[in-house]
Amino acid sequence: QVQLVDSGGGLAQAGGSLRLSCAASGGTFSSYAMGWFRQAPGKERDVVAVISWSGGSTDYSDSARGRFTISRDNAKNTVYLQMNSLKPEDTAVYYCAADVAYGMGLWRSPKRIAYWGQGTQVTVSS
Repeated sequence: QVQLVDSGGGLAQAGGSLRLSCAASGGTFSSYAMGWFRQAPGKERDVVAVISWSGGSTDYSDSARGRFTISRDNAKNTVYLQMNSLKPEDTAVYYCAADVAYGMGLWRSPKRIAYWGQGTQVTVSS
């Protein structure tokens, strides 16, 4: 059983940056692909970025590509999401997630993802 604790959310201005962190415990961190989802009020939970077990491969949603960077430190059991050039439409609750499988095709289906963090609120003001 993997436990995930998200942190780093907050309030940012449009054009600003935030860095989210997710600390994992209870499992072998390097055995899991990691990712970030977000969910705005009244909308579905959508994948933002995913990273492979070693960190050698990453993939992004169209809205995140070029602005967000996912990374991981397997020695610290932590995954990060660096968010730059933030826009008001990035406002959402962001969730860290883990699953043994890697691939955007899987990760586009939140119901198939095994483990979730509690979420951290990101609010971007215009």
